[in-house]
Amino acid sequence: MSSVDNAPLHDTTRERYLSYALSVITSRALPDVRDGLKPVQRRILYTMFHELALHPSNRYRKCAAVVGDVMGKYHPHGDTSIYDALVRLAQDFSLRDTLVDPQGNFGSLDGDPPAAMRYTECRLRPLAEELLQEITRGTVDFRPTYDGQRDEPIVLPAQFPQLLVNGSEGIAVGLSTRIPPHHLGEIVDACVLMITAEGEITVDRLLDVVKGPDFPTGGMMLNDRASLREIYETGSGSIRLRGEWTTEAEGRKHRVVITSVPYGVNKAKLVERIGEDVVQKKLPLVTDVRDESTDDVRVVLDLKAGADPEDVMAWLYKRTPLETSFPVNMNALVPVPDRPGLAVPERLDLVAALQHWLDFRYETVRRRYVYDLTRLEERIHILEGFAILFGGLDEAIRIIRESDGRRDAQKKLMARFDLSELQSDAILDLRLYRLARLEIQSILDELDEKRAAAAEIRRILGSEALLWERVRVELLELRKLYETPRRTTVGEPVRDYTFDESAYLVREDAWVVVTRDGWLKRQGTVTAVDKVRVREGDEVGWMLRTDTARTITFLGSDGTAYSMRVDDVPATTGFGKPLQTFFSMPDGARVVGVAIHDPAFLRGLPPAPPELPAAPDDPPPPHLVAITRLGRIVRLPLEPHAEPSNKNGRLFARLGEGDEVVSAEVSGGGEIVAVATAEGHALAFPVAEANVLKAAGKGTIGIKIRKGDHVLAFELATSPTDGPVVTTTRGRTFVVCAKEHAGPRAGRGRLVINRGGIASWQRVPHVRPALDSMTDGGPDADGGEE
Repeated sequence: MSSVDNAPLHDTTRERYLSYALSVITSRALPDVRDGLKPVQRRILYTMFHELALHPSNRYRKCAAVVGDVMGKYHPHGDTSIYDALVRLAQDFSLRDTLVDPQGNFGSLDGDPPAAMRYTECRLRPLAEELLQEITRGTVDFRPTYDGQRDEPIVLPAQFPQLLVNGSEGIAVGLSTRIPPHHLGEIVDACVLMITAEGEITVDRLLDVVKGPDFPTGGMMLNDRASLREIYETGSGSIRLRGEWTTEAEGRKHRVVITSVPYGVNKAKLVERIGEDVVQKKLPLVTDVRDESTDDVRVVLDLKAGADPEDVMAWLYKRTPLETSFPVNMNALVPVPDRPGLAVPERLDLVAALQHWLDFRYETVRRRYVYDLTRLEERIHILEGFAILFGGLDEAIRIIRESDGRRDAQKKLMARFDLSELQSDAILDLRLYRLARLEIQSILDELDEKRAAAAEIRRILGSEALLWERVRVELLELRKLYETPRRTTVGEPVRDYTFDESAYLVREDAWVVVTRDGWLKRQGTVTAVDKVRVREGDEVGWMLRTDTARTITFLGSDGTAYSMRVDDVPATTGFGKPLQTFFSMPDGARVVGVAIHDPAFLRGLPPAPPELPAAPDDPPPPHLVAITRLGRIVRLPLEPHAEPSNKNGRLFARLGEGDEVVSAEVSGGGEIVAVATAEGHALAFPVAEANVLKAAGKGTIGIKIRKGDHVLAFELATSPTDGPVVTTTRGRTFVVCAKEHAGPRAGRGRLVINRGGIASWQRVPHVRPALDSMTDGGPDADGGEE
């Protein structure tokens, strides 16, 4: 009967999760610094080389056959992951120097998926053979496969630094790697420099030959030498990439042609994004965009007459993935000294990554020479036996003829000629024609040749300098065979394009409509407020005339201002869209004020009266003036909100606990603050009495509020008889104005109701300018189209 061990759940979970994490890190996600491959990639290449003999000169085989062999013999983790890894090894837009030669649909730069593995075929590329061809010469260690039926290499005997040449990407548990690809010739030059240089090798010295990453899709790298040095010294950072472009002219037509895209960017989505901006008139300098790419990237943008191509590119670099960043995180598995088969993750700098590979390559070359010497010595031993035999050939033939079988002949030959068992066995296997005089001489010549070769190998193995020289020479030979021109542009002056968003806007007159519930839209013409379509139960709160190049600011009850271009307000005669579509407005917050940053909108605001001059250091008007539920008045400049904000907006009022903004308006400094509370207190005072803050703050007391009371109505009046129209709980209506309710700021105000309180504030739409002063309203009864 089996026993049950009781163990704390948290201990068991920690132990097993740690085991899982280590397995993912060491056996799935991270590459080995020696051959630059993850286990699945290594097993794919080894299977194609060892099991299927898919050499570059042999015929193609179905990818399904490769995947099946890999999964069944070496990598039992599902065919999808294996095929995905195989496809990536063949994509010339994923790897700088591909290792698999594809035939069929292996995907595209547009994000098209590859065909199913039963349709595609593959074989090894010549460069992949440089990772594998020494594997039969004792250069690397092997270990049992997952089922113990065969052995697999721990790493491949890579003859070039595959980790840096093709890079790697992987996500493990709590650890990830993203190593950019590099130019093979530059990496070989860096290795040669490290072999031959005297003194300490630094990243700065390596940057004399390594110009930076070389991505398969080309593009332009924007990093300077200083930023590259920091990335390569720390093993982390960010590479800025930009697509390249040129211009073409055909008669009076001009066009911009994008000739490369940054690494990892989906070209089809990029073209779609540009097309959307053209259709929505966000990029009016472009009339059409189309993809004419074949094997090379060619995205054509037709320009409007007189458009500046640099303005177009400034937009694209700012607003599309045509300029992007590649995060670098150089984590890889590094072998543990004196612990064969064990490797641990480590963040590498450029020098360390190359040194680890060079140490591995030195040991690989040494082991290859040891293997070759062993094979030579075995052959020399046999040839020496033949030479002994030829000195007494007649006697040897007589001994063989008089023997009682092979075993007896072997013993007699060994005794007579002092041969080893191996030599005598080879003699008995010798064919008779090789006893001819010319054949005997060829064997003796071979013996001399093998002895000379063995002596040369012993000489190399006896000198560390000679071994390093062999590593250097082989690297230069490999570079001569496989180096291709650099694809990513470096070393050219990087131009920063000036981006002025207003230059890309189509300036058109428009009405911006904002409802009390915070829905907004843009219309070309309106005839009357009651003709504007709004949702049931909602009403127009603000209707402002401006043009699409201006900025509009929405003031929230949470004390936050949200600014956007008028051009970005949806153009429709329908209901429009809620403000929350564009900004991260908190739940429960509502629009309490709207401001247009337009000289026509701000013109005519009454200035402060001479008897209340502004302080010398006060920010000039126009100002935002807001009143809070607890009676505090906030007055601050409008100008800081003139630029579009992010989704979180900008703070304009700091609110205490339980407080909120009741209403906010734009002031020129000469208005009258008219305010009323729910319990019936009314107060009017000049807005100039409120201090002007330089930035968001709590403001000052506008009207003192008793416990349980709160501000209900607020307006900036331009005459002593104007102000908010309120209705009492008994149905009486009156205007809160300076003529009837004037008093000092921070007072309690005049109690205008003895019994009951104020029930509501009759808010009317803010329409600027007044519709009856407009002459371009047009005949459209429903508000018209833009």
